[in-house]
Amino acid sequence: CLGCCWMLMLLLFVGGVMSLVWIAGLALWVLVEKLAPAGHWLGRLLGGVLVAWGGMALWAALT
Repeated sequence: CLGCCWMLMLLLFVGGVMSLVWIAGLALWVLVEKLAPAGHWLGRLLGGVLVAWGGMALWAALT
């Protein structure tokens, strides 16, 4: 699991090892991404949102 899903495991660790809300949210997102006809685009969309969110957090921390 660590080899193929390291990013998901990292998100679960950062979000809280025992946080059911984070685990349920990620599980729901993966389910929607796998079952939706355009699921690969949803993954790219979420990736872009997370990169933008991280950039804004970094910008806020530096100013």
